[in-house]
Amino acid sequence: MGLKRTLGLFDAVSIGIGAIIGAGIFVVLGIATGYAGPAVIISMVIAAMVASFTALSFAEFSSAIPKEGGAYEFAYEAISPSVGFIVGCLWLFAQTVAGAAISLGFASYFVTMFPLFPPKIVAVLTTLTLTALNLVGIKQSATVNNLLVLTKIVILCLFVGVGVYQLNPYNYSQFAPNGLFGILQGAGFIYFAYLGFGRIATLGEEVKNPVRTLPLSILLALTTSTIIYVLTGFVATGLQDYRALAESGSPIADAAKVTGNLPLVTTISLGALIATASVLLTNLIGLSRVSFAMSRNEQIPKSIAKVHPKFRTPYVSILITGALMAILAFALDLSETAAITSFSILSTHAILNYAVIRLRKKTPNLKTFKAPMHPIVSLLGIFTCIALMLSLPMESWIVTAAVVMASIIYYRSRKR
Repeated sequence: MGLKRTLGLFDAVSIGIGAIIGAGIFVVLGIATGYAGPAVIISMVIAAMVASFTALSFAEFSSAIPKEGGAYEFAYEAISPSVGFIVGCLWLFAQTVAGAAISLGFASYFVTMFPLFPPKIVAVLTTLTLTALNLVGIKQSATVNNLLVLTKIVILCLFVGVGVYQLNPYNYSQFAPNGLFGILQGAGFIYFAYLGFGRIATLGEEVKNPVRTLPLSILLALTTSTIIYVLTGFVATGLQDYRALAESGSPIADAAKVTGNLPLVTTISLGALIATASVLLTNLIGLSRVSFAMSRNEQIPKSIAKVHPKFRTPYVSILITGALMAILAFALDLSETAAITSFSILSTHAILNYAVIRLRKKTPNLKTFKAPMHPIVSLLGIFTCIALMLSLPMESWIVTAAVVMASIIYYRSRKR
């Protein structure tokens, strides 16, 4: 039994924006500002440029291979099943860890507003609730996500609109305190905030007219999110000293406090709850679809690919990924996992850009979306991903290497 094509262009763009705008701008902005200072807005542009190269590769792949699984499925078909398996494992690892941390981010904002609730319990209950929503159906999940996305965009626009009139020029005086390398480090962390554009490509079998809708929705989601990010970062660093933002777990709310507008601060905190819930929702959607694709290709147990007869969703993969994320929520936090998540995803994106070059060589006459100057764009995607990887801490290299080694050992053992 196959999946049902129910998502239009607005749904797909909304899922992408919902995945991009969330923990990155509300939490990771503080971490990145600690490295880049007010020049974090340049870090945002650099990260967006790196993401755009890979987004164009995603767009080409998603129009050529409109299947569930995103980067995993693309590497599987364009390079080899073994490389596809490693990419799939890296992607699942990064997104599961990020999802657990995001649920904790949601819990921290929630407990700030309602201090009677234990943060860990809130994180787990949030994950399980959104897992249940995913079980009911992708259209229902997309409808809820559309409302969440529109709400948090309005809240961020309100923050920019109110804050821009109270900027302190002195806060920009130390624009790039750690120089170019600090800006690149900031970009490496901020890349965490742009990961959502690839999540649209994991829904290749649930989107209407995928050859047109998938590439267009990826590029629209990335462009819209970048504009919102830069405006928000510019206002936040103009309102509050960058060193205070670097120490904050809620940088946007702390920047809003400078205005003395208590309703705005409350609204921002509410926006953070909405944003993290929206990211976690789309995170669960993408995770379950990649594991579904890997199962269908018989690289992980085939029972994971079962589709619910009533809801037409991959319910086994949804339940497994939701449960793992809930368990990890007890042990992880967003600040520690941002670098690991960024590094793992940058690794898969470097491979993806190489895969699109392979695809063109294997099928030169394939009629599909092609990026302008596509050979150069793909090479730029590879090199810029590697450059950002080099700016991230050594711990992220070690953890990602361990995941790759474990994936190789598992893959070889099951082939015997």
